[in-house]
Amino acid sequence: MRISWITQGSIMPSVVYGTVSGKYESSANGTSSTYHYLLIYRSGQIHDVVIGPLKPNTVYYYKCGGPNSTQEFSFRTPPSKFPIKFAVSGDLGTSEWTKSTLEHVSKWDHDVFILPGDLSYANSYQPLWDTFGRLVQPLASQRPWMVTHGNHELEKIPILHHHPFTAYNQRWRMPFEESGSTSNLYYSFNVYGVHIIMLGSYTDFEPGSEQYQWLENNLKKIDRKTTPWVVAVVHAPWYNSNEAHQGEKESVKMKESMETLLYKARVDLVFAGHVHAYERFSRVYQDKFDKCGPVYINIGDGGNLEGLARKYKDPNLEISMFREANFGHGQLVVENATHAHWEWQRNDDEVSVQKDSVWLTSLLADSSCKI
Repeated sequence: MRISWITQGSIMPSVVYGTVSGKYESSANGTSSTYHYLLIYRSGQIHDVVIGPLKPNTVYYYKCGGPNSTQEFSFRTPPSKFPIKFAVSGDLGTSEWTKSTLEHVSKWDHDVFILPGDLSYANSYQPLWDTFGRLVQPLASQRPWMVTHGNHELEKIPILHHHPFTAYNQRWRMPFEESGSTSNLYYSFNVYGVHIIMLGSYTDFEPGSEQYQWLENNLKKIDRKTTPWVVAVVHAPWYNSNEAHQGEKESVKMKESMETLLYKARVDLVFAGHVHAYERFSRVYQDKFDKCGPVYINIGDGGNLEGLARKYKDPNLEISMFREANFGHGQLVVENATHAHWEWQRNDDEVSVQKDSVWLTSLLADSSCKI
């Protein structure tokens, strides 16, 4: 597990941890760094420590900065058997709806949180990254948060700031090296029987690009005997019946470039954000129903201040199974090697309400879809 935190002053980048509260039998050291943005902002000290090896399905108690630190945190590692529970929500921001979404997610006993891009909506105002960090800390300190970037993470300003993803890469370091990637903008990881591929919508994805070659190699190496489920995550959706974000290069061209790779590898699910609404498609390939294609789900409904994308195309596409413009989150329970249950929970004041649900069968279990 990677532990990241920020302090104003310099401290030793170390974490102490153990399986009993107040008793820290292990420790690990890491690195500290800062970054500048324009001429007016310098981040605090960003500390980054990897701890382990860890036991599955185990609660660990830890302190950042050593045993004398005042605050103890705890997290639970994912299990090493089915079922595996994933919470999914994109385009979070720091609004009251964001707080509602996170509160509802916290009440569901999930193992991993997946965020398909657009985290803080800092939009170059760097202190908002710190606001976002404080907002998500209660949840992100207890479960693994696996994220990919969106357009709001670019923060590239012509002439003034040439390097994209400065804050994102410094603050949200993902385990890209472990999956053979050379970029924090795309990577993969396993949670027991689920292989998850986090793709980058706003970095090169054309055939021959580093990301394309990495994806091609990554898909070839998947062992479906140990990871029968394969899930991909992007930010800009490849399928979308909402009027928002139609025709964008990051959707259209990336789909043209990579859709066949995912189809031939029998990827089961593709999550996307970007559109501030919820939509679930049938199994699809090249704009038509295909029982061997992935189920596409757009879930950019975390709660940002930009509001909801309320206008949909009419008439609806035949491949679009359910759509609704509301804030919420998704719950994916991978029950076993062949079946998983997906549901979308809509925010509704004090409670979250199930509005869409479906049982999914792994493509590996369909003899007519064998690779």
